[in-house]
Amino acid sequence: MNEILNIENLVRSNIKKLEPYHSAREDFGKGLLLDANENSQGSPLKNTDALHRYPDPVQTKLRRNIADFRDVKSANVFVGNGSDEAIDLLYRIFCDPGHDSVITTPPTYGMYGVSADIHDTKMQKVPLNKNFQPRVDEILTKADSSTKLLFLCSPNNPTGNLMNPTKVDQLIKQFPGIVVIDEAYIDFSEQESYASKIVDYANLVILQTMSKSFGLAGIRLGIAFASEPIIRYMMKVKAPYNINKLTAQVAVNAFDEIDTINQHIATIKEEQIFLRNQLADLPAVRHIYESEANFLLVKMDRAKSIYNRLAKQDIIVRYRGHEPGCDNCLRITVGTREENQQLIQSLKSLAL
Repeated sequence: MNEILNIENLVRSNIKKLEPYHSAREDFGKGLLLDANENSQGSPLKNTDALHRYPDPVQTKLRRNIADFRDVKSANVFVGNGSDEAIDLLYRIFCDPGHDSVITTPPTYGMYGVSADIHDTKMQKVPLNKNFQPRVDEILTKADSSTKLLFLCSPNNPTGNLMNPTKVDQLIKQFPGIVVIDEAYIDFSEQESYASKIVDYANLVILQTMSKSFGLAGIRLGIAFASEPIIRYMMKVKAPYNINKLTAQVAVNAFDEIDTINQHIATIKEEQIFLRNQLADLPAVRHIYESEANFLLVKMDRAKSIYNRLAKQDIIVRYRGHEPGCDNCLRITVGTREENQQLIQSLKSLAL
């Protein structure tokens, strides 16, 4: 374990003293359940898997499946309502409102900043360099005892590139707070997840999701991997029943379909190559950035105008030109072959 940091020294004092809500299902999950004021007549719907009963508050089966899949222990796994819940909890656990700060590395995922605003936490921005890599020295210079969180996204959103492992390792070892690596797109990459390193670094948190490679954005299931002390605090602060039964069951069932998931990932990678080659032939396209995700960042002439004109044809991409280093850039999700062809034909019709 990384002995440089004592996690307890980073946790807010009121969180240390917090007595979490004790839910009925933490004690008993089966039997004659007359303890939680559930509707004894059951749900009005058919085939509901006892939806009149509360779900498992600690999601034992789901966390075990995730732990086995990523080769970690269940005690190192947290599940939440999307990765956004995990991000919110990290602010609530570690950041004293009006006092502490975090560091982000734009261009990056916008919820890190939104959560900072919600929790009245100062956000220090250290933009990525021209190759979309972290400026390690500048990050470490800005960090002090009140800097509690550092957010890195790898593969990065919206650029699609991986963070250099040497730089990431240096930051994990030297940053004076919690290093959060958001790996929402890791399964599209050839790089191994950092989840296996949580046993080596007490201050490391890995965020993942079932929205991307698993194709389950609609169930809103986010995952955090971290040392046991951090996971215990996340379980302490979360809402009592933060994951509903329907979400949990779909997520558990997904692990029986890993072959299909892997086939979908392979198809998306093939389609990314197709889409890249088609876009490269358009005169308006200036640069297509390397991507290890299921999207491409594309620099184009008149990107904002193209974005608006595509929208009028009900083809929706994402304009990212307001982000640092992303002037005149569109972020385009890799679709099916038919969707990719429709996009290319529409771009050609705009006389690009």
